Amino acid sequence: MTAISLGPTPTRRDALAKRIRFLVAATIIYNVIEAIAALTAGTLASSTALIGFGLDSVIEVSSAAAVAWQFSARDHALREARERTTLRIIAVSFFALALYVTIDAVRALVGTGEAERSIPGIVIAALSLAVMPFLSAAQRRAGRELGSASAVADSKQTLLCTYLSAVLLLGLVLNATLGWSWADPIAALVIAAIAVREGRDAWQGKGCCAAPVTAAAHPTEADANAEADGCGCGPGKACCS
Repeated sequence: MTAISLGPTPTRRDALAKRIRFLVAATIIYNVIEAIAALTAGTLASSTALIGFGLDSVIEVSSAAAVAWQFSARDHALREARERTTLRIIAVSFFALALYVTIDAVRALVGTGEAERSIPGIVIAALSLAVMPFLSAAQRRAGRELGSASAVADSKQTLLCTYLSAVLLLGLVLNATLGWSWADPIAALVIAAIAVREGRDAWQGKGCCAAPVTAAAHPTEADANAEADGCGCGPGKACCS
């Protein structure tokens, strides 16, 4: 059985690292603008949900900044050496996000922090819902091909922020039209639980980055079964751990 190396070439690896640096920079810029807009709109409308969303953007910036620091190194070996530290920073960001969302949701449920009607808030949430999935998907693809668990973990946090955007948008719309202020905190608690799980995986160094490895020329049945796993790992790929 002949083994074939499926890893990216040095040129391709450098191109992927450059792409990740660009995507991370775009994520940071967008989240800084989003944080300022959401915090301002939330303060003007006395909306705890919007203020929480703005703070979530600040947390996302810290996670993306950690990946930017890792990939600021041009040398691949140095980037790999920074991987664990970056993953720990991302994990802490997940935990901080889960903690704040939980506290904010509980406050809303007991009636001390209900999301108020805010047209600017609805616009901000809708724009984030339209932009963030593309940034997340692009970074996840590049991270998986490069084999970077930290890049994949950061893309998951961006995706989680997309879910928060959907929750915020739904909560603000339902509150503005039907007065259902409880819809936002209930969904937010579910997202907080997901954030804890993702934070735990990042802390343990688990990232479904599907890094290319040496594969057999004739895939086995186990390889075929791997295609269907939850991580999306398949023949010639492995989940980072």
